[in-house]
Amino acid sequence: MKQAVLETDFKELNLLKRGKVRDIYDLGDRLLMVATDRLSAFDVIMPDPIPDKGKILTRISLFWFKTMEFLLPNHLISSDVDSFPAPCKPYIDILRDRSMLVQKTQPLPIECVVRGYISGSGWLDYQESGKICGIKLPPGLQESDKLREPIFTPSTKAEIGHHDINIDFEEAVKKIGEGPAEQVKALSLAIYKQGAQRAEKKGIIIADTKFEFGFVGDDIILIDEVLTPDSSRFWPQATYKPGGPQESFDKQYVRDYLISINWDKKPPAPSLPENVITNTRNKYMEALIQLTGTNLRPHK
Repeated sequence: MKQAVLETDFKELNLLKRGKVRDIYDLGDRLLMVATDRLSAFDVIMPDPIPDKGKILTRISLFWFKTMEFLLPNHLISSDVDSFPAPCKPYIDILRDRSMLVQKTQPLPIECVVRGYISGSGWLDYQESGKICGIKLPPGLQESDKLREPIFTPSTKAEIGHHDINIDFEEAVKKIGEGPAEQVKALSLAIYKQGAQRAEKKGIIIADTKFEFGFVGDDIILIDEVLTPDSSRFWPQATYKPGGPQESFDKQYVRDYLISINWDKKPPAPSLPENVITNTRNKYMEALIQLTGTNLRPHK
């Protein structure tokens, strides 16, 4: 646990914001994104970190950024900490394997969610109305069923402690304009389809995911993280069976534990038992190995 990073505090750098997982520093013309080992569940940050989680998320995002370059540019400048600006040098040991130097962008104020399977809040919406974000779906679907075609179901981008709210495409147009909305819808579906096809070959179902985009001038680029176990539902293909919840490679393991102890989903979050921390780390690591064929240095 000594190597886990719950949060960073780089005195010589300008902390711009702390997200649920990432600490972001303003380096003037660029940003430094640091993926900590924080884990949030039900939009509340847990008091216990998951060792190496930030490194795993960074490695997976770098894999997908490279994979998706043929579709669109992304905000990555470098992940090589030895090439980072001089003010970062005192913190290289913490930054190594868990940080990215990225372009500054004007982030779009929506989450771009794509669903290939019916689960989570989408399943709840479907049970109530037969729709997800205004999109009518065939009757008789079961939980975790694969959809005929992936659907774009945007949501609001809430601050920490608040829930994202599903919105329909018309509401997304009101927030960002028709042209950008059409563009991020097309890009989101294209990235998801490419990612889902590649992941299936590695034995992983990407049931749904969310992307973030930002403007650089008039151009829209991919930012934040891509197709990770934090931004997506990852299911093992070998045990997939529609009709209920699925086993997962993501933080669902923590959610299930929190549900089992009847936590009210309000801060402060309870401490996690050591076995829940260890098993969650193992699930993230398994996703990394299956997807990329690479591993991290051994955790001590």
